[in-house]
Amino acid sequence: MMKEKTFKLDDSTIKFLDSCQEYGFQEPSEVVIIALQKLQLVLEANKLQESATLYAEIYENDGELQELTEAGLEEWLKE
Repeated sequence: MMKEKTFKLDDSTIKFLDSCQEYGFQEPSEVVIIALQKLQLVLEANKLQESATLYAEIYENDGELQELTEAGLEEWLKE
């Protein structure tokens, strides 16, 4: 179910949305939906990257965790 949301845009953005059919879109809402979906994917990817970087830093500074990981890898390779 689609819901409505009202927001303000500057003149250049309105002009772009008004010409959305030139880019293959049926209506301006399609442009907004796709743009927001892409932004959401970028933000989620950035969040995952930050998390991965943090885990890598923790791993790099934790010798006990490295040993545990190596032991687990050795066991896995034996199977």
